[in-house]
Amino acid sequence: MTTNSGNDAAVGAKGKFAAIVVCWFLGNGSLISWNSMLTIVDYYGYLFPNYHPSRILTLVYQPFALGTIAILTRYEAKLNTRRRNLSGYLLFFVSSLLVVALDLASSGRGGVGPFIGLCAISAAFGIADAHVQGGMLGDLSLMCPEFVQSFMAGLAASGAFSSALRFITRAAFEDSKGGLRKGAILFFSICSTLELVCVLLYAFVFPKLEIVKYYRSKAALEGSKTVSADLAAGGVQLELNQMEIEDPKELERLSVKELFRQNIDYCLDLYFIYVLTLSIFPGFLVEDTGSHSLGNWYALVLVAAYNVLDLIGRYTPLIKILKISSRPILTLACLSRFLMIPAFYFTAKYGSQGWMIMLTSILGFTNGHLTVCVLTVAPKGYKGPEQNALGNVLCCWLLSGIFSGVVLDWLWLIGKGW
Repeated sequence: MTTNSGNDAAVGAKGKFAAIVVCWFLGNGSLISWNSMLTIVDYYGYLFPNYHPSRILTLVYQPFALGTIAILTRYEAKLNTRRRNLSGYLLFFVSSLLVVALDLASSGRGGVGPFIGLCAISAAFGIADAHVQGGMLGDLSLMCPEFVQSFMAGLAASGAFSSALRFITRAAFEDSKGGLRKGAILFFSICSTLELVCVLLYAFVFPKLEIVKYYRSKAALEGSKTVSADLAAGGVQLELNQMEIEDPKELERLSVKELFRQNIDYCLDLYFIYVLTLSIFPGFLVEDTGSHSLGNWYALVLVAAYNVLDLIGRYTPLIKILKISSRPILTLACLSRFLMIPAFYFTAKYGSQGWMIMLTSILGFTNGHLTVCVLTVAPKGYKGPEQNALGNVLCCWLLSGIFSGVVLDWLWLIGKGW
C-alpha cells in the first residue's frame, strides 16, 4: 500500500464517511456505560440516600481514570494501541454486565456492601475510560480532524442517548423502587449490548477501512510503533525503503514534555472547560437545585438538557464561521465560563426551573463546542507519532479538569451538612 500524499484524496473518497460513522459509534461506546450510571442516579439515590451517590461514584471514578491516563501517557510511544483500546472496550462491556449482576445478586437492596461493589465498578469504568479516550484520541489525532470531531460527538451522543433511554424506561415503569429497578436493569442491559458492538467494530471493522490504513501506514513510516498491531489487523505490510531506514532524522520526534510546552494553552483550555463543568454537573444539578413543579423528573430534565446541548455543541464547529481557531480567543472563551458559577448559585436560590434549564443548556453547549474546537485545532503541524502523543497529553489534561471539578463540586455542600 502506498503512502504518498497524492493518494490522500483518492483513499479518503473510499472510506472517509464510513470511518466517521464508526468513530461516532466508538465515541458513544467510550462513555455510554458511565453516562448510564450517572443517568440512573435517581435509582441509586433511592437505594443509597445517605451516601451521596451522584457525588461519591464520580469521585471514585475520576482518580482511577486520571491515574491510569497519566501512566499511559508517559509510556504512549511503547504501547500497542490496538490492545489498549480493545482492553478498554472489553472492560466497559464486562463492567456494564456486572452492574446488572450486582443488582440481581443484592435483590435491589441498599446497604454498604452493594454500594462498595458499585464503587468498585465505577473505578473499573474509570480505568476503561483512560484506556479508550486517550488511546482513541491519540490514534485519531494522527488521522484527520473530522474523525476527532465525530468521536467527540459520539461521546456527547452517549449522554443524550442515555437521557432519552432513561425517560423511556422510567415512563414505562411505575415511579416506585420496583419500577425504578426494572428500568435500571433494562437500561444497563441495553448499554452492555452497545459496548459489545463497539468491541466488534474496533476489532474487525475500523482497521480494515482504507483511509484508516492509509493514515496508520503514514504514521508508521514517520516512526510510530503504536499502530503496528492495527496495521496487521488491517492486512497492511509496510516496506520502508533504504533511504528512510538510513536517515534517522526522519524518525526523530518531539518528547511528551516538549509537546506539552508547545501546547500548554490548549492543555489549560481543556482543564478550564472541565473543571467548571464537573464542579456543577452532575452533583450540583441533582442535589442542590431545590424542588419544583417537575418533581422527581426535575433532575432528569436538567441532565437531559445538558446532554442534548452538549451534543449539539460538538457539531457546531463544523460551521466554519462558528469554529474558534485563535488560541487567545479560545483561552478567553474557556475562562469566561467561570461566570456561570455565580449564575448557577443565584438561579438555584432565587430563579425558576425554566431559568435553571436554560443555564444548564448553556453549560452543555459551551462544553461541547469548546472541547471540539480545542481538540481539532491542537494536533496540527506534527508528524504522526507526535500527534498521537499530543492527543494523549490533551486527554490527560481533560481528565485532570474533570477530577478537579468533581472535588470542587463538594464545596456546594458547605453549610448544608451531610
